[in-house]
Amino acid sequence: MPRFPRRYDARIMKRLLTPDLARGGMLALIALANSAVYLYDRPYGVRQHIVETDLLDRLVSAFVVTFVDARAYPMFAFLFAYGVARMAPERARSRNVWLIVFGFCHALLLFPGDVLGLYGLLGFAVIAMSRLKDRTLLVSAALWLVVTALVQGQAYATPPNGQRAFFLSFETADPLAALALRPLEWLLVPFGLVGVGAAAFVGVWAARRDVLAAPDRHRRLLRPVAVGGISLAVLGGLPSGLAVAHFWEPGGLWGLAALHAVTGVAGGLGYAALIALISLRVRESGAVVRAVAACGERSLSCYLFQSVVFVLLFAPYTLGLGAVLGSAATALVALATWLVSVLLADLLRRRGVRGPAETLLRRARKLQSSPA
Repeated sequence: MPRFPRRYDARIMKRLLTPDLARGGMLALIALANSAVYLYDRPYGVRQHIVETDLLDRLVSAFVVTFVDARAYPMFAFLFAYGVARMAPERARSRNVWLIVFGFCHALLLFPGDVLGLYGLLGFAVIAMSRLKDRTLLVSAALWLVVTALVQGQAYATPPNGQRAFFLSFETADPLAALALRPLEWLLVPFGLVGVGAAAFVGVWAARRDVLAAPDRHRRLLRPVAVGGISLAVLGGLPSGLAVAHFWEPGGLWGLAALHAVTGVAGGLGYAALIALISLRVRESGAVVRAVAACGERSLSCYLFQSVVFVLLFAPYTLGLGAVLGSAATALVALATWLVSVLLADLLRRRGVRGPAETLLRRARKLQSSPA
């Protein structure tokens, strides 16, 4: 059996800075990625992004696709698998079940692109992965990249015809009709984020080596992963970014989508490695670091907070800004939403209070484990 480092009990051990800082910072990228899905009432182009005409909007959409799209979620999957691999299996199973429940409620009421349910399922897979040898984990991660390329290549292979191909609820004006569509759309999320599986294999491997718990001992690993992973993500994502922004017309979309997805996994790992290196240089006592880490510690609440704000602002049955704003203005709204969540999380930290969603999850798990 593979040996794992001693598991951390959150009640007695100090929280690790690197995972919280990574989750808090990457929620900004999640906001950028998710907010773009809310735009509607315009033709849809490559990768189901709206067709922009304004130069600034085109540049922003190219940036988001190159640096964010299919890059942030693999990084979260890496962190999630890292954490689950260090938990006691019974604790992880309970948490996974409730993540699926939370995910279904989130998808039904707010955002069908929810990933909580997917990560809950992934958590059960991580428990099984923990029995694998190191080499098997890394070989499995490589093989899963092949699956990622095949699935994502096929998903985006059809040339755009100006119509939305999936997540139709975002452009549905009737709130009840949108509500009916969301559960079915939620079931498609694993196919859209299939690359997170490869990142999860690597997360289990990293957990055995305390990579995030002791990044100072792993500089020689983290540096090339950060540089190489992010470089691959940019090189592999730029063609899709330029195509989405209509700076060039690709000859074939299958290979473009496959390349984008596979290099996105490398980018997610690169982002995680970069933040681990940054955590070695920043002071935990710094106000900005504490605030972003507080957001990461309450990432579930902050993630759900983004959905509430986006539905209120963008949905056709609320303020309807999704039909008006371009990619640049939407990105500003997304970053402003993230910033507000950071400030709110820091306020809760200073008061010694968990996030509301974390509190609810904790109580649900306690209720489940209580004797009848």
